[in-house]
Amino acid sequence: MIVEISHFLSILATGLFLLVGLISFITTDTKYTSNLISRTFSHGFLLLLSSFIIYIWLAITDNFSVQYIANHSNTELPVFYKVSSIWSAHEGSMFLWIIFIALWGFIFNINISNDEVLKPKSIGVISLILVGFLLFLLLTSNPFITILPIAPLNGADINPVLQDPALAIHPPTLYLGYVGFVIPFACAISFLINGNPDIRWEKLVQKWSVLAWVFLTIGITLGSWWAYYELGWGGYWFWDPVENVALMPWLAATAFLHSLSVSIKSSHLRVWTILLSISVFSLSLFGAFIVRSGIIDSVHSFANDPDRGLYLLAFIGIILLISLSLFILRFSIIRSIGNIKRFSKESFISINNIFFGALIFSLMLGVTYPLIYEYLFDQKISVGAPFYNAIFIPIVIIASLFLFFSVDSKWSRNLKLNIFTSPIMISTTLSIVAIISLIYFFKTNDLVFLVSVFAGLLIIFRYCIEIFNSFYFKKFINPFSAIAHFALGLLLISISFNSLLSTERALSIRLDSTEEYKDLKIYFKDIRVVENSNHDSIKALFFIENSRGNIIELSPEKRRYRTRGQITTETAIHASPLRDIYITIGDQLDNGNWVVNIQLNYLIRWIWFSACLMAIAGIMLILSKRKKLNNEIFI
Repeated sequence: MIVEISHFLSILATGLFLLVGLISFITTDTKYTSNLISRTFSHGFLLLLSSFIIYIWLAITDNFSVQYIANHSNTELPVFYKVSSIWSAHEGSMFLWIIFIALWGFIFNINISNDEVLKPKSIGVISLILVGFLLFLLLTSNPFITILPIAPLNGADINPVLQDPALAIHPPTLYLGYVGFVIPFACAISFLINGNPDIRWEKLVQKWSVLAWVFLTIGITLGSWWAYYELGWGGYWFWDPVENVALMPWLAATAFLHSLSVSIKSSHLRVWTILLSISVFSLSLFGAFIVRSGIIDSVHSFANDPDRGLYLLAFIGIILLISLSLFILRFSIIRSIGNIKRFSKESFISINNIFFGALIFSLMLGVTYPLIYEYLFDQKISVGAPFYNAIFIPIVIIASLFLFFSVDSKWSRNLKLNIFTSPIMISTTLSIVAIISLIYFFKTNDLVFLVSVFAGLLIIFRYCIEIFNSFYFKKFINPFSAIAHFALGLLLISISFNSLLSTERALSIRLDSTEEYKDLKIYFKDIRVVENSNHDSIKALFFIENSRGNIIELSPEKRRYRTRGQITTETAIHASPLRDIYITIGDQLDNGNWVVNIQLNYLIRWIWFSACLMAIAGIMLILSKRKKLNNEIFI
């Protein structure tokens, strides 16, 4: 009976959201209709939230009469995993996705005055998007289906690779980032419908956009970290198709934030800003299609049902068709008047948008080309790291050099760029000295490594000088820009060193024997079978001695989960500021030896730290009360 109540509340919420959408578009915007829209949307959200809370309770109480819960939970799971099992597969993850869209809309609704001219239509757009997703959920992916009277006693258990604390954090955070861009999208559409070029919609969505970007950044970073230690990938990024479809909206969102600051400051790049607001949300929906259509093979995939994929593809197509039609219809009123000044901030950001566009296109090509090729020729091909690296590395390096020179640019002002200015010369000199030192100490002539590090150092030194000037000469500096761009420089350097220094080797080692690798002595001490509540594991014990004589104890595992019979590999990692020692255990060979994979990953944690610094910059902006700072984003 309880599941039927949850189901009924979702249907009621769908009806209320549909009513909000109809009212907002078929009635005249008055104070009365604005109040009606606001209240009705809030009621719809509360109904939907109640439905979701009930669903969580069903999972916690092991109500296996619900088919989805029976298939993805188990009585032996801790409560923590019973809750997170809700978004461990397609139906539940889509339910969470919808809840988050409604949550963003609700928070926006209660924080924006009903007198705001764009609010009714914006809430209407969000409501109609919710209706589309709710119909998709209820008609094609119903999580409320029951299997009485044949409900299992204990449940089928959650996917073993998802039995990790990060599961409870990574998907929700990523989803909050994805769907958070429904706010700028809805406001942009509302602006286009209104048709008044004097409305400053950009200012309305500024902090909402930054907050969504922060969640998206944290979500991607958590996903990278989780795949590193849980999936046994041993790296920070593997150009998995689902990783790529998460990166595309992040790149578009980053370009959007920069373009948004220009539109707020000088009304330039308004065309870019609106187009990017549409692109970010559309790319988020495209990611949902890729993950849930079953057209790719990935650990991140949630479904294998072409019908579901076709629904999502059609839904995306409708949204794009309407959005781009409005964009073309209103193009004349959103065009910027006047030319962008040479070497102004606007000009550098315009170039920045082109770079981001090229990166997004390369990712889109890498994701879709194998699918198109397989459809046309019935042959599977893959696009891997060499393709992406060949495109990303030169573009990112060139973009970093433009960023370095853009620090001296001004708003709406022609600037004669002088490369011999003191900050530029100091930064360049320090970077050259650092590169010469690297060549001497590391004995390397790897051009890609040296150029990448040089670009990162230029950014770091240049912003350090800006920070120094702000304190010593009382020169104003946007701290968000300083932190975010400093983090970018650190990210480039960390990735470069990780690529140059990190190594990997598969060892064949016998119990109670020692192998040497680099500066390490690896002693295979023990291996035993351990019984746990829901799985059995083969657990090894290694003593690793480094060059300083320190002993490190590591215990990698191979687990077999009883319910599903699935086998997973659990890594053992010794983390330090500069290097990770990363071990996984494989199979036993016929001669009695065990295959052990060992990796030395340098500066990998600095990669995640750099991404977190970017997120911190966004959080600082959101929390800032200074008007001058709020008018600038990452510029």
